[in-house]
Amino acid sequence: MEKPVKSSPYTPVERSEALALAEKIGPTAAGQELGIPQGVICKWRYLEKRKAQEAAATPVTPPAEDTGGASRPEKTTPTKRVAKSYTPSLRAQVLEYVAAHGVTAAAKKFGVTRFSIYDWQRKVELHAQGKTNESPVTVGDEDAAALRDQRILKEWKSSTGLGPSQVRNQLRRQGVKVSIHTVRCVLEENGYVSPKVRHVSNHDQNYEAVRPNQFWHLDFLHRHINKQKIYILILLDDFSRFIVGAAIWDGERVAAVMETFSAAVARHGKPEKVLSDGGSAFYAWRGVGRFTDLLTELETDQFVAENPQTNGKLEVLNANVQKELFNQEKFFDLGETQRRFLAWVDFYNFRRTHHALGGLLVPADRYFGRAEEVLACIEAGKPPGGVGEPAPVSERQLDLFRISSCRGRVELHLLGHRILLPFAG
Repeated sequence: MEKPVKSSPYTPVERSEALALAEKIGPTAAGQELGIPQGVICKWRYLEKRKAQEAAATPVTPPAEDTGGASRPEKTTPTKRVAKSYTPSLRAQVLEYVAAHGVTAAAKKFGVTRFSIYDWQRKVELHAQGKTNESPVTVGDEDAAALRDQRILKEWKSSTGLGPSQVRNQLRRQGVKVSIHTVRCVLEENGYVSPKVRHVSNHDQNYEAVRPNQFWHLDFLHRHINKQKIYILILLDDFSRFIVGAAIWDGERVAAVMETFSAAVARHGKPEKVLSDGGSAFYAWRGVGRFTDLLTELETDQFVAENPQTNGKLEVLNANVQKELFNQEKFFDLGETQRRFLAWVDFYNFRRTHHALGGLLVPADRYFGRAEEVLACIEAGKPPGGVGEPAPVSERQLDLFRISSCRGRVELHLLGHRILLPFAG
């Protein structure tokens, strides 16, 4: 008959008896016979074995000559093995020795494992073929941890509203691999405070468009600039998270929505569907509103969100605008607010990585169909900036002055603009 399980603590005598019995019949049978859990006996055996191994590995200093008093042997703590770090100059010296004497001889001479040497040779060969920008023997001998921390702080200070995961993604896009934990530790040492966010799960229904301009989100963000209330209108493409239109207005007016929407359509093309809330600037409860008439003319379907979660992607973007722009800077007038906001929109579209796009792509990569090419550049260790973008103005060939004929009429153009009415030739 099994004995009832006895609660701890156990006396040293019971512990010794259990260990002795476990050596004879095993911990399971010993536990059943003595009423001690098997896990407790196994833990005692592990601690005893570990204690014996430490005692065997600890060298004992022999006692000194008898000087009239008893001497106690001194124990020395075993040193902990620490991974070695090699500077680029030392790596180059090792590889040079490998070329003359072989890998095995170099490993014995410099105390380097053969696997490390093979890895350095592989990276040097990839760098010589142009498949990567980094080489283990060409960078400087500076402290790698210090350089890593400098890159993290530089990226964070360029936009202090970014969190650790966002900074990590920005560095990954540049070819710098670092963990979120490391980024968080570096930022917290320099004044970063993690925000307290309460996640509320309202629904689990997710949706996403399958191509650009299939689905646009529209919404207003309310802010105050020196007691002046402003209304920020943002138009977001659902497929790519690309901001196709944005402007700051003095009120939620239909004219503001129509002007901003028309400018976005003229620049990027018309969407197939749009989603907004039931505000008076977007939707008229009695009759058909002016914005609805414009969408009907463009053959664009209009959907009205019944709750904020339906338009959640734009709600998250509004929160990011507040966190990364308005909570970080102080604006003195509306003109400066307009300039800084448009600069942030440009940063968001072309330089800020997005979690919903995998953490490496920016919205412009997906909107302009260059995602695969950008990912290939990142995988090869090349900078993805400028992929698929038009050449800068300084490198373009401009047509300053041109005279042409259209349907028998001569036309004069200056910098692409017709400055004279067509006249008969």
